[in-house]
Amino acid sequence: MRVHFIAIGGSAMHNLAIALHQKGFQVSGSDDEIFEPSKSRLKQHGLLPAKEGWYPEAICSDLDAIILGMHARKDNPELLEAQKLGLKIYSYPEYLYEQTNNKQRVVIGGSHGKTTTTAMVMHVLKELQMDFDYMVGAQLDGFDTMVKLTTEATIAIFEGDEYLSSPIDLTPKFHWYKPHIAMLTGIAWDHMNVFPTWENYISQFDKFTESIIDEGSLIYFDGDNELCKLATNHSSRIKAIPYNTIANTNDEGQAIVEWEGKRYPMEIFGDHNMQNMNGARLVCEQLGIENHAFLQAMQSFKGAAKRLQLLAKNDDTSIYLDFAHSPSKLQATTNAMKQQFKDRKLIAVMELHTFSSLNKDFLPQYNKTMNEADTAIVYFNPEVLEHKKLPAITPDEVLAAFGRIDLLVMTDSENLVKWIKQQDYANSNLLIMTSGNFSGVDLKTLATELI
Repeated sequence: MRVHFIAIGGSAMHNLAIALHQKGFQVSGSDDEIFEPSKSRLKQHGLLPAKEGWYPEAICSDLDAIILGMHARKDNPELLEAQKLGLKIYSYPEYLYEQTNNKQRVVIGGSHGKTTTTAMVMHVLKELQMDFDYMVGAQLDGFDTMVKLTTEATIAIFEGDEYLSSPIDLTPKFHWYKPHIAMLTGIAWDHMNVFPTWENYISQFDKFTESIIDEGSLIYFDGDNELCKLATNHSSRIKAIPYNTIANTNDEGQAIVEWEGKRYPMEIFGDHNMQNMNGARLVCEQLGIENHAFLQAMQSFKGAAKRLQLLAKNDDTSIYLDFAHSPSKLQATTNAMKQQFKDRKLIAVMELHTFSSLNKDFLPQYNKTMNEADTAIVYFNPEVLEHKKLPAITPDEVLAAFGRIDLLVMTDSENLVKWIKQQDYANSNLLIMTSGNFSGVDLKTLATELI
């Protein structure tokens, strides 16, 4: 098979390119800019384009498939040439389905927790030496790539993202996968630039539930009213399986899961992680994995990158990094830290970085989301608003939106780092929440310096 990637440098795209190369496909690709780590990883596998840019002459009629990334535009010259030649053009989620349509597909979606839960399922299957294909939205310890596709595996585990598939395919990615086993962690409005209303956003999850194959399973968090409605509406066609927080205790900062008289100390903590774990347990149960085997395997799970990731610690201070940027993620992560370390002061620092989080109309969704922190700071860079072509917001507007009068709002990265370094971290934890890096801060180095 000869496959060409338009915008090969994307996070998911370059991983899919590597996976197909490892499967024996002849892979080529192009992009007008490729950053690390994509650049080094493509080069390692001999897939890095000789030069950046778009070259329609590389598109020929003997290509079996074109895979189009979101970074490309509708008027991309290679895309136009492929359309002119009548070549088959796929988005990457569409091609993932194409490669796994003869396998048992598991799809884990939801507005929050889907990467972590997918990582949990993958970790357990690997620990139990079960073969499987996968696609996950983060680089995980123990896995060389974010995508794996084989001929032999009979199971495929996919993280189900609701964002759009490609510039010419406005289907949410998770609508493509047609799962046998689906899991939804919760619905909290996100991607305001694509789904402008709450009702429009919810409808994408309804369509996803409709895509589950007949007599398939939907595992859903029963603390979410919208998911309960979905499960009820579709229960005549599929098996609806609810879950909530798995029974656990907090033993001096460590979560201990209690199951049928046995105790399983875990590396992860927090209600949302304990909920995700219970959902992952039910997914694995549907795959034939016994509960005690699941919990034993989970004891060595340390979490996905940037999902309550421990950056540094000493005897009385721990510094964690989390990808949290949406209101629901922000609140769940802040609450988890405070619940787990009740006797420590919590300093929480959050960056407004995504399109939705920097949108003036969306800001009120953050009301009271950081109230559990003893000290709360929100940072944003006004230049990012200009780059995203969004109307300016002011620190006062951010302060009002979060509904906390003692909130610190900062717009200068150097001043933020200076403030962080001046704090007393005795018997305190620092929680850093961002989908960026505070305008170029090396967060791992900063955490090490603080400790």
